[in-house]
Order: sequence, then C-alpha cells, then structure tokens
Amino acid sequence: MKPLKEFTIPFIGLKVGKHHFDYQIDKKFFEHFEYDDFNDVDVKTELVFEKKTTLLELFFEISGSVNVNCDLTNEPYDQFVDGEFKLVVKFGEEYNDEFEDILILPHGEYEINVAQYIYELIILSMPAKRIHPGVEDGTLDSDILEKLEELSPKSLGEKEETSEEIDPRWNTLKKLLTDK
Repeated sequence: MKPLKEFTIPFIGLKVGKHHFDYQIDKKFFEHFEYDDFNDVDVKTELVFEKKTTLLELFFEISGSVNVNCDLTNEPYDQFVDGEFKLVVKFGEEYNDEFEDILILPHGEYEINVAQYIYELIILSMPAKRIHPGVEDGTLDSDILEKLEELSPKSLGEKEETSEEIDPRWNTLKKLLTDK
C-alpha cells in the first residue's frame, strides 16, 4: 500500500518553529485504508507541526461529521466527531513505533507521513456504540424499530392471559419449592 503523498511532510526543509497544515478528509481517504464502515466523511484536520532542534512535535485536531449506520436500526445518520492527539518524533538508531505517542525515526530520515495517525484518530474518536439520535429521543420513524417494538416481550402488566389451564402436575411441583 503506497502512502498518500499529500500527507507526507518533508521536515528537513522546514525552519525551526511551528508550521500549520490543514487537511480535509473524505471517503476516498478511508478507501485507501480499505475501511468501509463509513457512508460519508467530512472531517477537517488541523496539524500543528513544531520543529525543534532535536525532535518534532505534532499536534492533531479533528472535527467534523461521519455518516454511519446506527447499530440498532441500521438507519444512516451523521455522527459528530472531534478529537486531538499529540505525537513526539525523536531520532534514533532504528525505526520504532511501539509507544502510543512517541515515534522514533532513524537518523537521516527527511520526511514523515501522517495519514496513519489521522486515520487512527478519526476511528478512535467514534463512539463504541453508534446510536441514531432519533432513537434516544424517540423521534425516529423506522420500520425496524416498529418491528422490534412489535416483537419485544410484553411486560408483566401487559401479558396476555392464556385460556389454557396449567397442568396440575406443575402445581404439585411448585408446592415442593414452598414446602421446607
């Protein structure tokens, strides 16, 4: 998988100090990662890239909306996402990304691709359970919700009385529970 070129930052030519990068993330970005859980994506990513003499600091901030299907009703809706992530890039003998917020690049590297970090930040900013706002406030009209309501078990007060009589053998067995 070839890295996305527009997310590659050649830091060797940048001056020491802060630099700002803005990215508009859409569905094509996630198609590159072969991630198809999102119907549509409109997320703005702001990256503050601070170059220091011995290390790099990257501060990612995302905000926008992702169109996903509800876990309960499968109805599509726009889920608002926002998040932030700080990454420190140090230089060492060999590449090491074992730590969550520290990346070690080998000496001599001259660029960094930030696409993977943006991808992970958006995915991790999504709630674990995606519920349509109309489900929570009761305003969603959905065939699936109506069918779920119809098939849901009745509460004790609403139980329909059956015309069948209970087998007398069960009553005898119930007496064993109360006789102690």
